[in-house]
Amino acid sequence: MEPLPGGVVGPDPGTLSPEQLEQLRDFKIQTRIANEKYLRTHKEVSLLISGFFREMFLKRPDNILEFAAHYFTDPRLPNKIHMQLIKDKKGS
Repeated sequence: MEPLPGGVVGPDPGTLSPEQLEQLRDFKIQTRIANEKYLRTHKEVSLLISGFFREMFLKRPDNILEFAAHYFTDPRLPNKIHMQLIKDKKGS
């Protein structure tokens, strides 16, 4: 905050009003709910992430960015995920 003439501190233009804070809080809650619904209906996202971490921890690559690039661009990955979805569906 910049002091006004006479040393009085004026309002901070970056501060949100109480109404704006409430809107922001509601937006965050709705975004989290939407994200949770998306992840629950798209099992493949969970399989992608868990498969990536499993491989990363097993192989412990020195260059994780390079490893991730290879992992997620592997042309066999879609088939692996598809097969895992089928396996999981049969196990249910």
